[in-house]
Amino acid sequence: MAAHAEATSSFKLALIQLAVGSDKATNLSRAAEKVREAAQNGSKIVALPECFNSPYGTQYFKDYAEEVPAETGQPGPGAGESCKALSQVARECGVFLVGGSIPEVRKGKYYNTSMSFGPDGALLGVFRKVHLADVNIPGKLRFREPDVLSPGNKFLSFDTDWCKVGIGICYDLRFPELGSIYGLRGCKLLLYPGAFNTVTGPVHWELLIRGLAANNQLFVAGISSAQDLTASYHAWGHSMLCNPWGKVVVSADEKEGIVYGEVDLSEVDRVRSHIPVTAQKRWDLYSITDKTST
Repeated sequence: MAAHAEATSSFKLALIQLAVGSDKATNLSRAAEKVREAAQNGSKIVALPECFNSPYGTQYFKDYAEEVPAETGQPGPGAGESCKALSQVARECGVFLVGGSIPEVRKGKYYNTSMSFGPDGALLGVFRKVHLADVNIPGKLRFREPDVLSPGNKFLSFDTDWCKVGIGICYDLRFPELGSIYGLRGCKLLLYPGAFNTVTGPVHWELLIRGLAANNQLFVAGISSAQDLTASYHAWGHSMLCNPWGKVVVSADEKEGIVYGEVDLSEVDRVRSHIPVTAQKRWDLYSITDKTST
């Protein structure tokens, strides 16, 4: 097991841009291999992409769906195979692991769900995609997650040895209110497993990540699967980490790989002292309200 370091203001983050295929067992095995590689290279927080255990597409969600534990803590015998695999590799490597997302079935409904684990393998929390992709670009792209999926209605933030982390999934990037709520909760790092495509990705992926980072003055990472032009859905790739200044710290291309970025939390305080927009909010004129339970 990797040594669990004492808290400092800086740590290494790994974004795993996984090549996802049609065989779930192979996807889980390869994801675990990449988590081990990231841990061996000194990463303390590791993140996987959206739908890392299955092809991305409404036609696949039901076939690949699993149950997700209703309670936090060590997964019980009824947990799905993806949950068990993530818990095991997080514990083996001693890392905080954001398990991208998987298709979930719960009480007859289907969700796009992210599970996060601590270095002891315990489930820290679950985030079900709040904003479902419903896109119609004539002649280029038509995609409707609501045809199969139901939206989540809770947010997820959790503490690590370094900072609080907030979770969103893909299309949630387009709704800055979520990022603002996480900022108000005290998060200094936001992780968005995503699968932007080759139509919207070149224009919006980096733009949205950088904007979210700059507007909330915190670190934001987007974690994509690798691009496969033989698949029915063409992911954009280009996983990246942006700092509180809105600058891209590190970025991948479209191919499979691991992106490593140093998260220096002193940058959050430094940027906020230079441009103190948080203290300059006009709460007398507007508000951002978290209506969910924490």
